[in-house]
Amino acid sequence: MNFKNLMMWAVIVFLTIGLYNMFKNPQGSVSQKNNIIFSEFLSEVDNGRVVQVEIQGNNINGVMSNGEKFSTFSPNDPNLIEKLSSKGVSISASPIEEKMPSVLGVLLSWFPMLLLIAVWIFFMRQMQGGKGGAMGFGRSKAKMMNELKGKVTFNDVAGVEEAKEEVEEVVEFLRDPKKFSRLGGKIPRGCLLVGPPGTGKTLLARAIAGEAGVPFFTISGSDFVEMFVGVGASRVRDMFEQGKKHSPCIIFIDEIDAVGRSRGAGLGGGNDEREQTLNQLLVEMDGFDTNEGVIIIAATNRPDVLDPALLRPGRFDRQVVVSNPDILGREKILKVHAKKISMAPDVNLRTVARGTPGFSGADLANLVNESALLAARKNKRIVTNQEFEEAKDKVMMGAERRSMVMTEDEKKLTAYHEGGHALVSFNMPSYDPIHKATIIPRGRALGMVMNLPERDKHGHSIKYLKARLAVCFGGRVAEEIIFGKDNISTGAGGGSGSDINQATQLARAMVTKYGMSEELGPVEYGENQEEVFLGRSVTQTQSVSEAVAQKIDKEIRKLVDEGYNQAKQILSSKIDDLHKIAKALLTYETLTGEEIENIINNNKYPTNKEDLKVEEDKDSSALGSIGLKPKIVH
Repeated sequence: MNFKNLMMWAVIVFLTIGLYNMFKNPQGSVSQKNNIIFSEFLSEVDNGRVVQVEIQGNNINGVMSNGEKFSTFSPNDPNLIEKLSSKGVSISASPIEEKMPSVLGVLLSWFPMLLLIAVWIFFMRQMQGGKGGAMGFGRSKAKMMNELKGKVTFNDVAGVEEAKEEVEEVVEFLRDPKKFSRLGGKIPRGCLLVGPPGTGKTLLARAIAGEAGVPFFTISGSDFVEMFVGVGASRVRDMFEQGKKHSPCIIFIDEIDAVGRSRGAGLGGGNDEREQTLNQLLVEMDGFDTNEGVIIIAATNRPDVLDPALLRPGRFDRQVVVSNPDILGREKILKVHAKKISMAPDVNLRTVARGTPGFSGADLANLVNESALLAARKNKRIVTNQEFEEAKDKVMMGAERRSMVMTEDEKKLTAYHEGGHALVSFNMPSYDPIHKATIIPRGRALGMVMNLPERDKHGHSIKYLKARLAVCFGGRVAEEIIFGKDNISTGAGGGSGSDINQATQLARAMVTKYGMSEELGPVEYGENQEEVFLGRSVTQTQSVSEAVAQKIDKEIRKLVDEGYNQAKQILSSKIDDLHKIAKALLTYETLTGEEIENIINNNKYPTNKEDLKVEEDKDSSALGSIGLKPKIVH
């Protein structure tokens, strides 16, 4: 399109230059005249060769005796007329005509300025994206999707069966609006898709449009907000006007929390531009001028910050929860993405689904893609189960850092640290089974132990959480028993995600959120919260008193000490098993849960790591899940 515009302007410029050259000398087609100097003219008059002259001001045009025409310019000579008369020259005279400039002359004189204005308008249109030129600042940025860019249907969306059932009514209305209006029913004007990131909210919205076969406009919540007050509201109006022209249609607003946040919240007051945009959206959805046939579908992973007026009946009166899939949903999602790759017969997607609890649809798509990339690096033509296992470990635990150089002492300390985690976890029946233990550095950790639940879980008991506290301290306690208190490392610490941090945060949640403290009872306690206002940190009013805060700290310390002592009791009584696991980790670097069990119970070590038996799939009948990521301790 830009190339065509440039060609158009080039043709206009060339035509204008041609016209200018054509009319620059309009007498070019007339017979040529000789321009002679005045002295030569006088000499010709004296010789009697001039027969006729026409005097117009100081310009003289004449004809020689041989018929040749000439022209010259004369000064103010008072004797010129007398001399011409004496030589018998025919004289004619006329005043100078003051002609008005022609339209073409005006255009030619203004040509440079007009060309400059045309170029300026052209570039302004390009900067505005062709939408109304320089006056299109308040136009909606919604993009209309069509089938040419890839039609999506419900067959392409898996793992969210309940959500699909809830939006099928919207599809039915778009297909046959009279079916509902005949009985006086009204379809919900707004449908809010709520769920964690990567669960397929945007994909579900596109599937609704694909199933209904109606126009689908998509826009982000941040596209409404500008630095100028009123622009966002203008874009909302223009968006609904476009929707009414293509009714019935779907308008999808992604990340609506960018514009739909509660009004008047925060220490600094509201944002005028954002609030005006939200007010206009509220009016367009359910105001005096209703927009029949325009259905708004919005997506967010933060429904708690949305304005209550946006969620009332008549606007977004239907909330569809798009949660992380359960094991059955994960298997269906894997099948959808696995259609794009060539898999070996040894790949069991049910086993892969069981080993990925808490994964979202985007995580599973990334898992399949990573396995395909790993197979391509190895120059394989099909993706085997080995690539799926490696991809799963990479996604869960991070990429291996085999190039990292570790001394023998560091390897030994890491082996006992991870062995302590594994042994405590193995002796906790209420905790999740061990999936894998490794001393190969991954990500920022020197080693790790990963636990996977046998089935999806909806909640956790006090017994389970206390077992997790003990597992967190297994590594620190193992270092202390084997190497002494003076030689323990920083492996259990190191900031967010470390063993000590995980244990402390878990104990705090048990006391302040879950009501699992006998001393404080089933009461939720808040924390001191800080907000940044005008570049300074402002501490809000303390949620709890000093006395309660001291009790909270005491109960947290009590739970942490209980987990620490439990880990110490297990490792002290089973020191031989700790030596076995550490020795095996130093030899093989990575052990599966089945291998750790054989080492502890049967004193049987792996003979060939290339022929390790893959853990068999276990039956699971979980229906629906909020999902939890695999437990990883460093």
